[in-house]
Amino acid sequence: MLLQVFIFLVGLATLSWSADRFVYGASALAKNIGMSPMMIGLTIVAMGSSAPEIGVSALASINGNINTAVGNALGSNITNIGLVLGVTALIKPLLVSSTTLKRELPLLLGVTILAMFFVSGGHLSHFEGIVLFGLFIVVLAGVAWISLKVDKEDPIMAETADEIPSGVSMGAAVSWIGVGLVLLLLSAHFMVQAAVSIAHYFGVSDLVIGLTVIALGTSLPELAASIAGVLKGEDDLALGNIIGSNIFNLLAVLGMPGLIAPGILDADVYGRDIYIVFGMTLLLFIFSFNFFGKRHIGRTEGTILVLCFLLYQYWLFK
Repeated sequence: MLLQVFIFLVGLATLSWSADRFVYGASALAKNIGMSPMMIGLTIVAMGSSAPEIGVSALASINGNINTAVGNALGSNITNIGLVLGVTALIKPLLVSSTTLKRELPLLLGVTILAMFFVSGGHLSHFEGIVLFGLFIVVLAGVAWISLKVDKEDPIMAETADEIPSGVSMGAAVSWIGVGLVLLLLSAHFMVQAAVSIAHYFGVSDLVIGLTVIALGTSLPELAASIAGVLKGEDDLALGNIIGSNIFNLLAVLGMPGLIAPGILDADVYGRDIYIVFGMTLLLFIFSFNFFGKRHIGRTEGTILVLCFLLYQYWLFK
């Protein structure tokens, strides 16, 4: 068992590093071929933050662990809002001022409702997987189009430009993409295998291990990026990373098991977890727009989000 824990931790560390290198290479390549920093930030960087979840979900689905894959998608969204955003807001309150986020938040709420509808029947079908992944492509294209229309005074413009690597040669960019992709898939494979072994050893279901340990592990890049963002005063970018990641999780990550291994879902997915995802997303929506005053997510809201996350973890293991 100690060996499996070691493999899981090494796989997790490699997964996070390889996803970062993949995004670094892809962003540098996109910049070299003339893409705008805004488009790169809203597509490649945002998608890259979900790369660990996509890799884990794909490998879990290939191995027939549909509930691990679904748990990873839903658990990552719960972790991103409850833990990542909550802890970030406790460190430094986030101001919500970007018009881009005002467009993305309703989109996230709509995608969450669609995911609720798809899993409510207790079965994730091949057709539903196609719809979810197809919408993922549509959203990417839509975000790319929006990036061309963003007001140059929008604070997220400057914040995004600062995150794009400069001075990277075409050869180095391509190399980092290759290295990142290969290591991401390999580390995801060993991480999933180790996680399933650990779950079986402790008598925990594949769903719970996906909702907790794997979800927490694959959300570490969002936690690091969000904390670094707010410390540099890039509040919109920090919040944008979480919103974008959650949209991609429900479309690309949840779509993976439907595409690769459609089948019956654990009853807790549609009886408990999807409603937690919706509730946390609704809280994010309310806190971000703050209809009763200044749009911000402060320490009070951060405390509420973290407490909701901890209560959910207690519910899973009680």
